[in-house]
Amino acid sequence: MRNQPRPLSRRRFLTESYLGLGGLALVDMLAADAASAAPKLENPLAVKQPHHPAKAKNCIFLFMEGGVSQMDTFEYKPVLDKLAGQQMPSQDRTVGEINTFAAAPNRIIPSYWPLKQHGESGRWVTDLLPNLATRVDDLAFIHGIKVDNNNHGPAVYHTLTGSQFPGSASIGAWATYGLGSENQDLPGFIVLGDRRGATIGGANVWGNGFLPAAYQGTLFRNGDTPIVDLNRREGITQSEQRSELDLLRWFNEKHAAERSDTGELEARIASYELAFRMQVEAPELVDLTGETDATRKLYGLDDPDSQKVSYGRQALLARRLVEKGVRFIELSCLTENIGAGGAANPWDQHGDLEKGHRSMAYQVDQPIAGLIKDLKSRGLLDQTLIVFTGEFGRTPFSQGSNGRDHNPFGFSLWMAGAGIKPGTVYGATDQFGYKAIENVMEMHDLHATLLHLLGIDHKKLTYRFSGRDIRLTDVHGRVVQELLA
Repeated sequence: MRNQPRPLSRRRFLTESYLGLGGLALVDMLAADAASAAPKLENPLAVKQPHHPAKAKNCIFLFMEGGVSQMDTFEYKPVLDKLAGQQMPSQDRTVGEINTFAAAPNRIIPSYWPLKQHGESGRWVTDLLPNLATRVDDLAFIHGIKVDNNNHGPAVYHTLTGSQFPGSASIGAWATYGLGSENQDLPGFIVLGDRRGATIGGANVWGNGFLPAAYQGTLFRNGDTPIVDLNRREGITQSEQRSELDLLRWFNEKHAAERSDTGELEARIASYELAFRMQVEAPELVDLTGETDATRKLYGLDDPDSQKVSYGRQALLARRLVEKGVRFIELSCLTENIGAGGAANPWDQHGDLEKGHRSMAYQVDQPIAGLIKDLKSRGLLDQTLIVFTGEFGRTPFSQGSNGRDHNPFGFSLWMAGAGIKPGTVYGATDQFGYKAIENVMEMHDLHATLLHLLGIDHKKLTYRFSGRDIRLTDVHGRVVQELLA
């Protein structure tokens, strides 16, 4: 009888159970805390406040890959005509491969096209770009831009990501990370590419790098189907697809609630939702049939040259994307013509520069001039920043019989639109157009100025990665106030 267990009363059960009622309450409280601590899957592209009032709401980045020759486009250097055919004088402060080429037997080549002054600002432009020459009073020219590498790959990365090495975030990714997107039915960063190929570095040059995946660029191919596999599966209704996505989202959010590092998953959820909304928005966006004949002609869509039509279509689409509130739009130009630099770097003419540059200029000149005029007539140029640049320039001396080599020491670009002082010139190169000598502008300075116009302080826009706060301009960069209106 001594070992007989006592009857288990209700009071005894509550008293002797593990931690009693307090334990039950604690378990409930911990569960509530865990639920409240679960990651909240916020929209990564929600609109964010800028650091300061922005001059530009959108940016169109016209990337002329391969290296546009500054003395054959925007830089008047009469000494090239005077010394044509002579050996290039030795240059100080040049190193590496380019210094070897400069010292090798060569001859100075003047511009293949005459340069003339245009507009009230009297800016010099060659006959290679007759349409753009009519818009010079809308442009601010920068002469003597420098990059840190003489090779296409690192120079392209430097121009489009701020770093010479793969893995860094692109300019457009930084812009959408800092500001979000005004249109939640389209990506905040769109790259207008081409079916014929991709830039050197491929998707890395418009990628998110170490930033969350939601900020990477979305490639729109040229044609009626800009995004592969965007259309709904045959036989699936919109409501059925919505139900599938709702179920998938429920599973993903349940999975995310149990984990701490959910950036990639959040981006995946957001991309599914965005793709669903784009199935309605994108087909209407790329349908140009509603544009007037005058607008189509303005962009060169009536031209028999298929390459001009291809680029003109992309330029017109860029205007439509601005109207839709897309934050950052990047245009690349490609070519199939013999004599140009190839699909990946079409402005790269080490030989037969006259033919190659003529082909590329004909492709982009009218569409870009048309884009500026169209934006201005619609009141959109005041909110849109346009940047025209390559990854470096070209030498004033020959490579082979009729080409020019790469030149990272000083090349030309222009900016236009929101916040830019039109008709101005900043910086200068030497008498040959070879090296920057006045108000030297680094690529980091261009990035800092671009972000400033979008309302972002480049020193404050950072992302914690590998133990330090990284920014687009690294530890460099200054806003070039002389360019600002």
